[in-house]
Amino acid sequence: MSADTEYGLEPVPQHARKGFVPLTLVMLGLTFFSASMWTGGTLGTGLSFNDFFLAVLIGNLLLGFYTAFLGYVGASTGLSTHLLARYSFGTKGSWLPSALLGGTQVGWFGVGVAMFALPVEKFTGIDAQILILVAGVAMTVTVFFGISALMALSAIAVPAIALLGGYSVYLATESAGGVSALAQLTPEQPISFNLALAMVVGSFISAGTLTADFVRFGKSPRAAVAITLIAFFIGNSLMFIFGAAGAAVTGQSDISEVMVLQGLLIPAIIVLGLNIWTTNDNALYASGLGFANITGGNAKILSIINGLIGTLFAMWLYNNFVGWLTFLSAAIPPIGGILIADYLLNRARYHDFANAQFQTVRWSALVAVAIGVAAGHFLPGIVPVNAVLGAALSYLVLSRLEPKAVAPLSQTEGA
Repeated sequence: MSADTEYGLEPVPQHARKGFVPLTLVMLGLTFFSASMWTGGTLGTGLSFNDFFLAVLIGNLLLGFYTAFLGYVGASTGLSTHLLARYSFGTKGSWLPSALLGGTQVGWFGVGVAMFALPVEKFTGIDAQILILVAGVAMTVTVFFGISALMALSAIAVPAIALLGGYSVYLATESAGGVSALAQLTPEQPISFNLALAMVVGSFISAGTLTADFVRFGKSPRAAVAITLIAFFIGNSLMFIFGAAGAAVTGQSDISEVMVLQGLLIPAIIVLGLNIWTTNDNALYASGLGFANITGGNAKILSIINGLIGTLFAMWLYNNFVGWLTFLSAAIPPIGGILIADYLLNRARYHDFANAQFQTVRWSALVAVAIGVAAGHFLPGIVPVNAVLGAALSYLVLSRLEPKAVAPLSQTEGA
């Protein structure tokens, strides 16, 4: 048996695969995030009732299909996102996506800790630095126990968030005079439907690119697809609805602020804390896998180190680094497009990782990332979708032009 029980440098064996319900809760824990509620609040105050639901439906369907494909690949091979990247980027070329994915996840972990501490300080008067330390250490401790801890935490958090968020929506609907009255509310500052759609897809496409890190534990590819669709279509949609209902009535896009205005102080802190805890632990877990691919180290130990770094620099990250993290996140969706494209081209290669040979660097993939970022930035339409498609299509062309006479490395060299 592997010394690394999280299988950071090898496929997840069948005996370590997990059941449908626990993995579904893990993925719901990932998508149950306060930032999605805030985005939902923005959409709820900027769109009509019908346009809101249409944007959420279409956007999360797009997210669901993208992540479901990555989930299928992950469960089929048992490989993390970072090990999958060795096929398309090369052994050392895969360090780029691992650094982008792992580094941004550490950054967002720190931002998430601050996002919990600052509102709670406002509500309770407890010093934010104390809250950051306690919350950061608690989140880091749970990730030490790996995927099993993620499943246990999500089993508590997901039902609690669903119940409390649902109750907040009920109160908002009642105060507005019912669903029909809520549907009649007119946005004071309308936003365009295309922008709304981009916000829905963009809200989670970066984290969605890491889907394989979690559903590689699925017992079958079919189960992984179902789990992913539930998480990103149903789970993420719920977060938008939770945020939109309260915002439409109170004008606040922050769900915790809405709940406090509704007289739900303790539930607000619970929802905020559990939302951030589940997503942060998933982010920390994924960051460990990314840096394990670069260093060859133990993913679990690296996750702990990353958690301590994110905690120590939480306020600095929150105050100075959010814009930079958002910029870096723009380079992540193209990575998913390339992973999908390479799997479609070379599917047979993916099922014997132990004997696989990889090129050192696949320049076609690196160039395709740049093209994907440019497509997202310059082409009209939905930015993250353009980025994924631009990278995937350019990789399909460039990989066929790339010289094949490259000295291969085994999967353990250079790790």
